[in-house]
Parts: sequence; structure tokens; C-alpha cells
Amino acid sequence: MFPERRLPHLYDTERPVFVTWRLYDSLPLHRVLPAAALTSGQAFHAMDRLLDEARTGAFYLRQTAVACMVVEAIEYNATTLGHYALHAFVVMPNHVHLLAAPAVELPKLTRSLKGITAKRANAMLALTGNRFWQEERYDHLVRGEREFERIRSYIEENPVRAGLVSEAREFRWSSAGWPVRGPAAGRGVRPTCAILFNVPKRD
Repeated sequence: MFPERRLPHLYDTERPVFVTWRLYDSLPLHRVLPAAALTSGQAFHAMDRLLDEARTGAFYLRQTAVACMVVEAIEYNATTLGHYALHAFVVMPNHVHLLAAPAVELPKLTRSLKGITAKRANAMLALTGNRFWQEERYDHLVRGEREFERIRSYIEENPVRAGLVSEAREFRWSSAGWPVRGPAAGRGVRPTCAILFNVPKRD
């Protein structure tokens, strides 16, 4: 099993943080990593590759309605709840990457976002009572502008690396398609998804 206890957890606010979480049962139990030889960063990259290459396990985020709901929740928690300034995101078939500057403690940020999306997804999929997200997450405090841009590119290019699209901006469930850079506020994220999340439209 993947050595999840090796993943670090940071509890800063205001500074940008890179956060990744995945669906429950998205990685097969028989996949073994040489945990003792990996740093936390290497462990993350190994996990991310496994998720991109996975052919079995949970892929609920492939469903348009579920992916749209998660996108809307990411934007809603940024612009309406004010939990973070949103810089980049991608909703992959079995995991989510988020680059944001938290305005609340990271555990509260992820608990709120994962909680509402799990509840709504399970209702949509008729899986109420089941685990939706893996409890564990990976988070990395961004150190400087160069790393910020590298991580933003890493997030938005994930669908290209995984072979889902040929250009990042073609992927519907990512910030790569935003018309301009910067936080999502005042810009909107794919209005076709707003209806699915059942959130009142903002002027």
C-alpha cells in the first residue's frame, strides 16, 4: 500500500499551498512503493504517476456532472465562502490538484471542500453512506514565484501528461481554460457547471 503517513501536512494561512487529494480506493492495494527510499516529494510524484496511469479503481470524476460539481465547489469555497484565493486547479478522473492561498487553516479548507463534494457526489451516484474521498491528502507550501509558476503549470498540464487532451486548455475541468490569469473571482468558471452545483448565479 502507498505509505500515506509519509505525506507532510502544513497549517499556514495566506501563503500559497499546493494540495492534492484522491478518491477512496483509487489506487490498487497491490501497488507497492519503496517507501524507505523516497522523500515526501518523490512519494508524491510516484503517487501522482500511479493515479494518472491507473486502469482500475474509482474513476467517479470522469462523469461530467460529478466533475462539474467539484469545479463549482472549488470556485464557491473561494469566492463565496472566502476560504482561499484560487490560483489553479484540475479535477482529474480520480484525484484533484489545487493551488490556493488559504484564508483559513488548511484542515478547515480541505474538510469543507471534501465534505460537501463527498456528500453531493454520493447522492448523485446513489452511494450515500460510502467513502468518497481518501482521508489522506498531500500538501506543499509554495516557496517563491518560480516554484509557484512551476506548480501551476504542473497542475494545468496534468491532463496532457495523462493523455486526456493534447492541449491543457482543452480540458474542461481545469483552470487552464480561464480567459485570463489570476483568482477566479469576477471571472466565473464554466457557467454550464453552475447549474449542476445548484448555486445561485452571481451578477
